[in-house]
Amino acid sequence: MRLRISVLCLFAALTLGAQTPSPDAWKTSETLGNIDISDLTPVQKKAVLKMVREQDCSCQCGMKTAECIMKDSNCSYSRTLAKIAIQGVKDGKTLIEISKLMDASPKAHRPKLLEDPVKIDVDGSPVRGPADARITLVEFSDFECPYCSAAVKQVDTVMAAYPKDVKLIYKQFPLSMHPHAQLAAEASLAAREQGKFWEMYDLLFKNFRQLSRTNINAMAKEVGLDMAKFQSDLDSRKYKAVIEKDLADGEAAGVYGTPAFYINGKQYNGEVTLAALKPILAAELKGETKEAEAAKQTRSGLPLTVR
Repeated sequence: MRLRISVLCLFAALTLGAQTPSPDAWKTSETLGNIDISDLTPVQKKAVLKMVREQDCSCQCGMKTAECIMKDSNCSYSRTLAKIAIQGVKDGKTLIEISKLMDASPKAHRPKLLEDPVKIDVDGSPVRGPADARITLVEFSDFECPYCSAAVKQVDTVMAAYPKDVKLIYKQFPLSMHPHAQLAAEASLAAREQGKFWEMYDLLFKNFRQLSRTNINAMAKEVGLDMAKFQSDLDSRKYKAVIEKDLADGEAAGVYGTPAFYINGKQYNGEVTLAALKPILAAELKGETKEAEAAKQTRSGLPLTVR
C-alpha cells in the first residue's frame, strides 16, 4: 500500500470540522493520542508520559514527542519514539537505558535540511517561471491540504523575489485522508488542458475546505473554462493515470507528506518561507555558477579555478 501520510498537515481533523483541542493538552493528558497505553501500570504510564513530554520529536516539527503525537497522529517519528519508550518500560529498563534506545533509533535523527539530489520525472507537469531558470522548485502537493494552501503565498513570495532564477513545477500528491483531493487534482489537470492550470490552482487552494463537485464546477466557470469539455474530461477519469504516476514519482523520491519541495532535485526539509529559503537558494545559485564556470574553463582548456 502506498505511503500516504501527511507530516506537515497538522490538525487534519479541522478539515472535517472537528473541535480543536487545547494547544497544551499534551502536557497533562493521561492518554497518548491513538497509541494504546492502557495495559501499562500507573508507574509505567507515568514514566512513558514523562519521557515523551520531554523528548523532542525528530520530524522537524519543533514539538515535543507527546505534542506531535496528539497534533499529528500520522507522524511516524513521534509514534516510533513513543513505542520504544513503552516497550522499554515493559521490559523493565531504566529511563537512561530507554533514552539511549530512543537516541539509537533511525527515527531519532532528523533529516538533513537539504537531502542528496534525486531524479524526478517532470515531463509534462505544469510549470511556472522562466524556462531557463537556474533553480527548479518541484512541489508535490494536495489541493485539500491546509498546509499546502498556506504554502501558496510563501511560494509566490519566493517566485517574486527570484523572477529570473526560479521556476515552479507542480506534481500531484492527493492524500487518501482528504476525500476531495483526487477530484481537485483531476480538475486542475482538466483546466490545464484548456490553458488555465494556474488560475484553477489558485482557486482550488483558496477554497481548499470547499472542494465539492458543485464548487469545483463554479471555479471552472470563474476561470472561463469550456464547461462541456471540462465536465466531459472529469467524467472520463482520463487524468487518473497521470496522478497515479505523480504519486509513484513522489514516493520514489521520498515524499512522506505534503507539501514536499525539491530544490534542483534535493528534498528540502525546512520551513517554506523566503527568509528560510534565501540562504539555500543563494547557495544553489552560487554552486550553479561555479559549475558553469568550470565547464566553460574545461571547454576552453583553461585551468580550473573553482573555489
